[in-house]
Amino acid sequence: MSTEWDHSYDVVVVGSGAAGMAAALTARLRGLSVLVVEKTGLYGGTTALSGGAIWVPGNFHLDAAGLGDTREKARAYLDATVGDRVPAARKDAYLEHGPRMVRELHDRTAVRFMYTPGYPDYFPEELGGFPQGRSVEPRVFDFNKLSPGGRATMRRSGLPTRGLTITSKDFRHLNMVRRTWAGKLTSARVGARAVGALLSGRKLLSLGEALIARMRHSLDALGGELWLSAPLTGLVEENGRVTGVRVALPGAREVTVRATGGVVLATGGFSHDQELREKYLPAPTSADWSSAPEGQTGDGLRAGMAVGAAVDLMDRVWGAPSVVVPPASGAEEGRGRPFFLVAERGIPGMVIVDSAGERYANEAAPYHRFVDAMYAADRPGASTVPSWLVLDATAKSRYLFMGLFPGQPFPRPWLESGFVKKAGTVGELAVRIGADPERLRATVHRFNGFARAGRDEDFHRGDSVYDRYYGDPTLPNPNLAPLERGPFYAVPVHPGDIGTKGGLVTDATGRVLREDGTVIEGLYASGNVSSAVMGATYPGPGATIGPAMTFGWLAADHIARGAGRV
Repeated sequence: MSTEWDHSYDVVVVGSGAAGMAAALTARLRGLSVLVVEKTGLYGGTTALSGGAIWVPGNFHLDAAGLGDTREKARAYLDATVGDRVPAARKDAYLEHGPRMVRELHDRTAVRFMYTPGYPDYFPEELGGFPQGRSVEPRVFDFNKLSPGGRATMRRSGLPTRGLTITSKDFRHLNMVRRTWAGKLTSARVGARAVGALLSGRKLLSLGEALIARMRHSLDALGGELWLSAPLTGLVEENGRVTGVRVALPGAREVTVRATGGVVLATGGFSHDQELREKYLPAPTSADWSSAPEGQTGDGLRAGMAVGAAVDLMDRVWGAPSVVVPPASGAEEGRGRPFFLVAERGIPGMVIVDSAGERYANEAAPYHRFVDAMYAADRPGASTVPSWLVLDATAKSRYLFMGLFPGQPFPRPWLESGFVKKAGTVGELAVRIGADPERLRATVHRFNGFARAGRDEDFHRGDSVYDRYYGDPTLPNPNLAPLERGPFYAVPVHPGDIGTKGGLVTDATGRVLREDGTVIEGLYASGNVSSAVMGATYPGPGATIGPAMTFGWLAADHIARGAGRV
C-alpha cells in the first residue's frame, strides 16, 4: 500500500542543534525545500548549551591566523588520536569538507566564527597536534535580530554569567582576573561590552547560544521551516528506501511527512534514557549527571535501528566531569543541573580524590580522559563515583569556581545542605567526605611537596600545554600550588557527559549503513545520533560540533547532488 502523505518536502531534518541546522541551511542553499522537526518546545539542542566552538582543521580562519595547518598535519593528528577506530574514508571526508562547510556558511549565511588563540588541541604533544590550537568559536550575535518567535523558543544555556556576554577567549583570562593584567584588561573589556550593549539596546549572545541564534536567523532568511513540539514517532520505509517520517503534533495528532530527497536524523544521543544508559554505558551511570538537553532519549537511534541500521561506539560518551547541584540546595543558578568542570580542574591549590582520600589521575587532563580515568580507577574501598574535588581558601579566593567570582562565598544553602563540605583542617574535611583522615592528609602532604617543587611526579599535572591553558601563569607550574590555608572545601564530582557518542553507523557522505555495510537509501545521520568520527577520543575543543555540522552539510549536499541541484 502506498503511503498517504500529509506534507511533502525535499528534505526533512529531525533535530534542531548544529547538526540539523547545518543540514537545513545547506539544503536551502542548494534550492531544496526543507522542514526541521524538533521534539521539544525549544530549538537549539545540546549546541545551545555548549561553548559553540568547532574544531575543523585547515579552515580559512586558521589560515588567516597564520597557523600553517595542513591536511597532512591534521591527518597525522587524527591518526595519532583516533587511530583506526573509524574508517579512513570518514576521517578524510571530514578533513576535506569541513573547511568547505565553514567557508560556505560564512559566505552565504549569518554563521560567523573567530579563531580562539592559544586554546590547544587536547593532545598537543601528539604528532600533528597544535599547542596554539585549531578551535574557532562563534562571533557575538545580537539576540534582537531574531524574530519574536525565534527569541521566545530558543533554548538558553542558563550559564551564571550575571548578565555579561563572555566568549571562550574572554573566560580564560577572566579566570585570572585577580592574578594577571590580561585578566583585569579582559574584565574591563567585557564590562565595556555590557555597557555598550545596554546603551544601544542590543542583547548580545556568545558561545553556543550565538551559534544557534545565527543558524536560526539564517534559516529564517533562507525560508526553511521549523516545527517545535513535534517528536519523531517513526520512519516511513517503502521498498527498502526511507521516504519520510511520522511526527506527532500537539493535540495527539500524527502526520506523515514525505522527504523526496532524504531524511537527515540529527536528534542527538541517548543521555536522558536511563534504560539505554544502563544497557550500553559503563556502570554506574545516571541521566542526572548529563548536561545534554532533556529531549535526548534515543528517538533517532531507535528509529534508525528499526529500519536495520548498524550501531557503533555505544559504550562511549563525550565525558564531562560534573558537579550536580541538588534542587534542595536552593541554588539560584543551575538549580538541579550538572555543572561541567572545565577550568576548575586546572587551577592550582586543588586536588581530586577517591572515597579513600587518594588521587588517581591528572586533574587537569582533557575532560573526556578524566571521565575515563574515573571509571578505570573505581574499585571496592576506593570508589571514584563520586570523587571529591578538594580546594583550600587560597584557591577559592584567587579563581573562578562553579560560576562564583574569586572570593565570593559559596551560597549558604550549598553549605547548609551539605552539598559543599567545609572544614578547618584537611583531617576534619576527610571525616565530612567519608575518607580516612590519615590518607587524605598524606595525599595533600605529598601533593604539596610536588607543588613546591613544581612537578607532579605521580600524574604529571601541568606537563602538557593543554593542562596549562586554564592554569595560573604567575606560578612556576601554572597548575600546582600547595593546599595550606583553611577553611578547606570539597564538592562531589560525577562522571557526567555532554552527550553520548555511540549511534548509527554512516559513510563518508552521512548515509546510514546496515550491518552488512549496505546503504539505507534515503536515510542520513549527523551529530550524536551517529557513531562519532572521533572514535573513542576527543581531539580538541569543538570536536563534537565541528563533525556534526560537517556531516550535516555533507548529507544535504549529497541529497542535492542526487536531485541534480549541484
